[in-house]
Amino acid sequence: MSLFSRLAALLFPPRCIFCRRVTDGEDICPACRDTLPRCGAVKCRGEFYSGCCAPLYYRGSVRSALLRYKFRGRTGYARELGRLVAQCVREELAGEFDLITWAPVSRKRLRERGFDQAKLLAQRTGEALGAEPVETLRKIRETPRNSTIKGRAERAANVLGVYEAVDPALVRGRRVLLIDDIVTTGATLSECARTLLMAGAEDVVCAAAAFAGKNS
Repeated sequence: MSLFSRLAALLFPPRCIFCRRVTDGEDICPACRDTLPRCGAVKCRGEFYSGCCAPLYYRGSVRSALLRYKFRGRTGYARELGRLVAQCVREELAGEFDLITWAPVSRKRLRERGFDQAKLLAQRTGEALGAEPVETLRKIRETPRNSTIKGRAERAANVLGVYEAVDPALVRGRRVLLIDDIVTTGATLSECARTLLMAGAEDVVCAAAAFAGKNS
């Protein structure tokens, strides 16, 4: 290890992405690995997707970690989050998809954050699954964040018609795994899935890092 690397390790030691404790180089500490609020099951079906799974519930240290990832640019978190999503996908959705994609942010949001959190999560999930994600959707209209809107119907209305298929040939006849960071009402995933089905996809299943459901 170089002098610079040793110095960086002293000044910025690796920390658990959830509790922020210093670790021996891992992204998650043993305590969090054992105590995180695990979800890990197909929790919901949407109007336009046939199943959705997530490894974690969106609460406590999971919520804090995802907020740091999404709004404070902790892009390194995607590595462990992607591994967790990939494990969940293997257990719950194996054999149900042949293409991986993501729910994209708008150009404005991309400029503000400097990265697309769902795309990065899809890339890390794909690495763990041995598959390269494909860009199939673009967001064509800026909308208020769904997190600021209450009510399932209101959230669905907020995202209606805001996505379009990049190239229908990419998804025609394919079974698609659609990835996002957090599932609350499923409005964003449903609208993305609807757009993919209209472009010719055979089926859509979904996965996210965390599920903000009734048990969250």
